Amino acid sequence: MRPPPPGFTLLEVLVVMILIAAMSVLAAAAVTGGFTGMQIRADAKEIAAQLRYTRAHAIATGRPQRFLIDPAAHTWLAAGERRGDIPEKFGITFTGARETQPMRGVGAILFFPDGASTGGRVQLTAKKAAWNVDVAWLTGEVQVRRGEVTP
Repeated sequence: MRPPPPGFTLLEVLVVMILIAAMSVLAAAAVTGGFTGMQIRADAKEIAAQLRYTRAHAIATGRPQRFLIDPAAHTWLAAGERRGDIPEKFGITFTGARETQPMRGVGAILFFPDGASTGGRVQLTAKKAAWNVDVAWLTGEVQVRRGEVTP
């Protein structure tokens, strides 16, 4: 009888891969502020995507388009009647031009047909995690960056 060939069994390889995957998830959670930090980042990226869509819609249609965010209701409204909710556990702060606000407490960023905007910032916070979605007023460029939690 011959001895088995050297190497690893499929089961051993799968167990090692599962362990590596589990450690990677835990390491990512620790680096990004936990699972709440990962969720807040995902929501910030979604808001950024909708801001970019609103800008693209303004350029494509040749008409100004508005992105609205209501921090009290935890909702946003983008071009084309796109709507979304932000979990209640997150804090929302909007900084932008007061002249574009449709009503008190609701933030608005207006995008023009040339791609420019009125600019602004949406900040999402939870515990020790914060993410900023910044819109440049001159170019309308949208960027997502880690923010600082202010007490």
